[in-house]
Amino acid sequence: MPKAQWLKGFGSRVALLSRYVSPSLLAASLVLIITVFALFVPPYIGMADNGDYFRVLYSNGLYFNNPEYDSLYLGYFNKAFGIFQYYNENGATLTSSQSLLIRLSVWVNQWFDKQVFDIRVQGALLVLLYTVGVYLFVEALTWKVKPKYGYWVAVLAVFLFADTAYTAYFNSFFSESMVWIMLIYLFASGLLLYRKRYPDYMMMIVFFISGLLLTTSKQQNAPVGIIVAVIGIIFIFVRKQRIYRTFVASSLVLLMLTGIATYVLIPKEFVNINKYHAMTRGVLMQSEDPEETLKSFGIDKQYAILNGSIYYEPYTTVDVNSQILENNFYNHYGFASILAYYVSHPDQAGKMMDLAAKNAFTIRPSAMGNYEKSVGKPFGAQSMFFSGYSELKKALAPKTFGFIIIWMLVVAGLYTAQFAAAVKAKHVRGMVRLPLILMLMLMGLSGILVSIIGAGDADLSKHEFLFTAAFDLVTFTAVADAICRNLWHDQLAEYESA
Repeated sequence: MPKAQWLKGFGSRVALLSRYVSPSLLAASLVLIITVFALFVPPYIGMADNGDYFRVLYSNGLYFNNPEYDSLYLGYFNKAFGIFQYYNENGATLTSSQSLLIRLSVWVNQWFDKQVFDIRVQGALLVLLYTVGVYLFVEALTWKVKPKYGYWVAVLAVFLFADTAYTAYFNSFFSESMVWIMLIYLFASGLLLYRKRYPDYMMMIVFFISGLLLTTSKQQNAPVGIIVAVIGIIFIFVRKQRIYRTFVASSLVLLMLTGIATYVLIPKEFVNINKYHAMTRGVLMQSEDPEETLKSFGIDKQYAILNGSIYYEPYTTVDVNSQILENNFYNHYGFASILAYYVSHPDQAGKMMDLAAKNAFTIRPSAMGNYEKSVGKPFGAQSMFFSGYSELKKALAPKTFGFIIIWMLVVAGLYTAQFAAAVKAKHVRGMVRLPLILMLMLMGLSGILVSIIGAGDADLSKHEFLFTAAFDLVTFTAVADAICRNLWHDQLAEYESA
């Protein structure tokens, strides 16, 4: 068959497909099918407990009902938990939007079983929410784009969003599932408002709710509310109506206050855990003279013996919960003083940043297994089913902080010309995309900085999840815009005045 004839036939088939299945619908449908197969068809895929589940389990009406549960930590995924039948005396150990998801899942589960909670019920709810999020995100990138480009974006979207390194979190009590999905909704709603795809009020409501849930999903995300509130100021000027501007401004103020409240409400127990690691697994670990470093904080040099230790060690030189440590160690430093120390010691800061970069591109922590013990897999075994993207990323991404800075500069530079054109044309809606890109970059960067300054190198692969998620969404957006030829050639006239 001649090449011209083959191309003509292929083009007609693509045109026919586009009449019934848009790129966004194709991507969402395939992600749904692959994820359902991975999570709900034996052998089931989930995440093993690393010891954190208790923080959200008891206060939400659930308990560990497996007599062998202690042998499952880190190695095996457990899908069944008991439901409290009577009075639950356990209060909340932390404030998190994740509790809303768990309580909803328990309520749905009780339609079928009032005594045993199957975590796959939560997984199913998250998959439905995720599918809609993927649809909105791909729609934001492919709307009004020629099908021959849009379907390439859809295929790449499946490669990223169906990866089990991300979706395995759905069958777990880790808040990363909430972080990942809400980040997608936040970014997608902003891009859709930029493209004027759906009503502005609807998109701003999605933007606000997803930002609220993302900020409150874990204490580490407290800066997110502040970043979204500051960057989101540009949305106030997208429309001229007073009621719209009042609504957007009020939403942003609430997001700002939520971010501040999330930080203030961190329980004292977790504050001390993080402060301990920030010093022993951060400042002291990279110091050439730990005793002199402690002296700069006004701490007795004898505490240098704690260098490199972790809070959870069974046998320690001093009780980490003692009043002695509270008075002579914890009370002598905080987030601000550690930040100031790193600023005045850039060599140590650089070492910590490079250490963080080594873990910044790993989606699934290597410490937790994905299979149930009954499957017969080795302790800690992880699923490689549909994990091409996460494995490729982990293998190829440069593991230096310098690469992260270069990545930020390159991507931001790609969108600067369009932003400048929009500014020259005084077209506010056309200015939105660059701030959205910067918003995700800053959120990701905050994930790294908060992890290092707030907890040293303790459990970095999980603490930096916000960065790796933001990196994937921003990079995917730049690649998709390049494929669709929208990166440099957007026509501002496409957007109607609000």
